[in-house]
Amino acid sequence: MSWKTSLGKVAERLAKPVEQLESDELRETTRKLGATPICDAVDRSMVSCCGTVRSVSLRPRGDSVPAMVVDLDDGSKTMNLVWLGRRKIAGIEPGTYLKVHGRVTYVKGTPTIFNPSYEIKAP
Repeated sequence: MSWKTSLGKVAERLAKPVEQLESDELRETTRKLGATPICDAVDRSMVSCCGTVRSVSLRPRGDSVPAMVVDLDDGSKTMNLVWLGRRKIAGIEPGTYLKVHGRVTYVKGTPTIFNPSYEIKAP
């Protein structure tokens, strides 16, 4: 690779917004881990996806069953992960990188996995 090509790649990276660089990096990591990009997750299929936890929330206490809801972003789309009967899972917090496995269902147009199996990964 010539120095002009390297310089062009550096200039291209400097011109991209930080959010775009982060999305590109997340998509590359997804590919390296052999996971399915969230944007390619088909309704009612079993998938392994990975990404960064963007937010963690709890369903209101008025519901009969507590549930922890996590937004997982892989750079292509965001997925909801819902653990029924849980209020907290040690190690899962915003910024954590997860690999999850489970059956996808679409809830109001958002890919969702209920009670997925998971691994906490180093990004």
